[in-house]
Amino acid sequence: MKELRMVDLKGQYDRIKSEIDNAIQSVLDSSAFIKGPEVEKFEEELASYLGVKHLISCANGTDALQLALMALDLEPGDEVITSDFTFIATAEVIALLGLKPVFVDPETDTFNISASEIEKAITPKTKVIMPVHLFGQSADMEEILKIARKHKLYIIEDAAQATGAEYLFPDGTGKKAGTIGDIGCTSFFPSKNLSCYGDGGAVFTDNDDHAKKIRSIANHGSTKKYYHDNIGINSRLDAIQAAVLRVKLKYLDEYNITRRKAASFYDRQLSVTDKLIPPYRSHKSTHIFHQYTIMLNPEIRDLMKEYLATKNIPSMVYYPVPMHKQKAYNHLGIKDSDCPLTTSLCTSVLSLPMHTELVIEQLQYITDNICTFLEDK
Repeated sequence: MKELRMVDLKGQYDRIKSEIDNAIQSVLDSSAFIKGPEVEKFEEELASYLGVKHLISCANGTDALQLALMALDLEPGDEVITSDFTFIATAEVIALLGLKPVFVDPETDTFNISASEIEKAITPKTKVIMPVHLFGQSADMEEILKIARKHKLYIIEDAAQATGAEYLFPDGTGKKAGTIGDIGCTSFFPSKNLSCYGDGGAVFTDNDDHAKKIRSIANHGSTKKYYHDNIGINSRLDAIQAAVLRVKLKYLDEYNITRRKAASFYDRQLSVTDKLIPPYRSHKSTHIFHQYTIMLNPEIRDLMKEYLATKNIPSMVYYPVPMHKQKAYNHLGIKDSDCPLTTSLCTSVLSLPMHTELVIEQLQYITDNICTFLEDK
């Protein structure tokens, strides 16, 4: 059996090698490494796929979040509500800009930020809600939109783990994750569903003014060379990464379907035990399974991880520490009792291998070993 990996980038590359190699060679031949036609075409193609008017590529997903916040003319001390159960980038861009992150618990089933917890956390200083579409499915955007409209708040969506997932509104219509609020952001980090071979990110919006300002800020605050109307940063997607992403974008829906099939296999094989909880699939969103994350009794979670490692099965804990318990945010004074669900999830979640190259033999081996471990627990 082929070696098991959390993400098999080499196997995925091998299947599209000639297309990737040709795309990279075309950039080398053109020597247009910064911006240029590959970046412009990728922005157009991804904007079309997502169904948005404007897409601005940038250096990474963290920059994407920072650019989105910088475009809103917020003041130091303004509050941004986000999930306590997420990757650090979501929180750090808030703090870096002198804003105050306000962490709230997720929903018990989807792990996405809870709309009811958002409502409870709103104060006169709240300006932005930043939902994270975690593990591959959208947060409950219908309810979050209602809250934002009621309190006149911006919504910046962190869709780094959900590129291609679709949120389904009660009227039967759907929109891609990240395209529902005021501004959406994503990452093209190599492990993502749509990934490049380095770092990359993008910001997208239907708002002309936001788009113009974001594009300026990402280019040193400039719209005309050597003239700088905004305080900006230098954040660009390079042409080689854009060329790779143009190839992979053509396969994104296929990749997401492949992930769903692997998730369905996990579901079937693990249904024989009641000692774990498989990922919940919301009826309000499609699921693209950036991660396949199960829940276990905290007393055996780490023991299972260690056992799987002895069988050469990788697994990961996303995430072992809540945002509010990170040393960098101790000054906020948030207690475990303020975010009890996140505190609990960090001791019980475990993510299994999930990528486009998993085959039945590997999936069977993983699930057989999980069931064997759980037999006497």
